[in-house]
Amino acid sequence: MDTEKIKDRVVGVDISLNQTTIAVVDIRGNIIARTSFRTEEYPNVSNYIATLAERIVQLAEDNGGFLEIRSVGISSPSGNFKTGCMENSPNMPWKGVIPFAAMLRDRLGIAVALGNDSHVMALGEHVYGSAHGMRDFILMTLGHGFGNAVFSRGKVLIGSHGFAGEYGHSCVVKDGRLCNCGLHGCLEAYCAERGVVATARELMAENPQESSLMSIYDKLTPKDITECCNKGDRLAIETYRRTGEVLGMAMANIAAIFDPQAIIVTGGIAKAGKWLLEPAKESFDRHVFRNIKGKVRILPSTLDSRERDVLGASALAWEVEEYSLFK
Repeated sequence: MDTEKIKDRVVGVDISLNQTTIAVVDIRGNIIARTSFRTEEYPNVSNYIATLAERIVQLAEDNGGFLEIRSVGISSPSGNFKTGCMENSPNMPWKGVIPFAAMLRDRLGIAVALGNDSHVMALGEHVYGSAHGMRDFILMTLGHGFGNAVFSRGKVLIGSHGFAGEYGHSCVVKDGRLCNCGLHGCLEAYCAERGVVATARELMAENPQESSLMSIYDKLTPKDITECCNKGDRLAIETYRRTGEVLGMAMANIAAIFDPQAIIVTGGIAKAGKWLLEPAKESFDRHVFRNIKGKVRILPSTLDSRERDVLGASALAWEVEEYSLFK
């Protein structure tokens, strides 16, 4: 009797503004092989997808063969799991609605699932990270943008249109800063990279008589601000205090709606550590609904972000129905 072999490997892909990471992952979550290339070198999305397909095939062929791959899962900014499209990303170079999963599937000939990067991060945290064993938690990722995912009753909430959790584009300051999405006063405009830097520059402009180590940087970054905090720079410390004040209030608001076990904070800006998280926790405690005060933990992610995100993408790959032109 002929029996069909079950494929026990998938490919996880994490797309960020600067870098794309690809990994072959087995059914137990072991990363068999990994490679990466610079996303920003491909301003044309068709050229990018062609390169991505080539790199996936080559990595798989070098590590057991492409025909052993069941499916591909992709973590993408502004990715929509329901449509398989990257839709109107405010930060990526490719604009409009891009049928990303379908374009890659046509090149590879196997099933492709695409999900919002924050949703995939939450999946990675649930299976492998700080949220392991939790059924209800919220993930906030602070980087180039502000990502958010709600994990409720053991599943990521994606909503009726695939965009649940876009908390970064909720208004926290009426008529506030212009966000990349086109709206004013968004949470992302205050707690993502551009927002943190804008706060630092506003503070230096408000205090011209006070010297700051931040003023020596031509292109100031959140990492630079953190280094200045570590050296005792008052304005740098105040930058993260103000950021934490907004972030903590936002955490309190979303906690009141979903009553999570924990809020997990990740992303490059979270590496500011105590300078950001201590004022955020203080603000959270002041603003949170009293019936859940003291019950919701605020936790930094304990995983290497690149590893978590490709593992989360690989978990997404198992959720798509298997399809292959090679059967």
